[in-house]
Amino acid sequence: MNIDGGVVVGVDTSAASLRALKAAAEEAECRGAPLHVVRAWSIRTAPRPADCPPNAVPSIDAFQQEVERETAKLVAAKLGENPKVKIEIHAVHSPSPQALLAASRGADLLVVGHRGRGGFAGLMLGSVAEQCVRHASCPVLVVRPSL
Repeated sequence: MNIDGGVVVGVDTSAASLRALKAAAEEAECRGAPLHVVRAWSIRTAPRPADCPPNAVPSIDAFQQEVERETAKLVAAKLGENPKVKIEIHAVHSPSPQALLAASRGADLLVVGHRGRGGFAGLMLGSVAEQCVRHASCPVLVVRPSL
């Protein structure tokens, strides 16, 4: 993954990451910068390729392509078919914190979601957001749920 400037956002299928995607797109538009959508995945979290027979194990390349397709669909559903910013999708076979921290090395801003659990627990960051805040090479925006 080669990122040279712009806004990076980590996405999965959670509501928190979709809020982060929207906020990141707004930031990218304000800055006139590209939006880099990073989807970290593992065999356990990747969608199964639809064209793979039931008793077969898909290849890593097949999983990679399916993650890229699903992520593109997710982005289009949230930002529309003609977003106001240039979007690059990066599907990375890696744990989320490592993928996002690597992307932060070339980014102007890293945006991550926070699930929020209410009360005292809601004051604490999740493990991915916390690692990004502590170790990212650029500023980090943590998008919290609306009240």
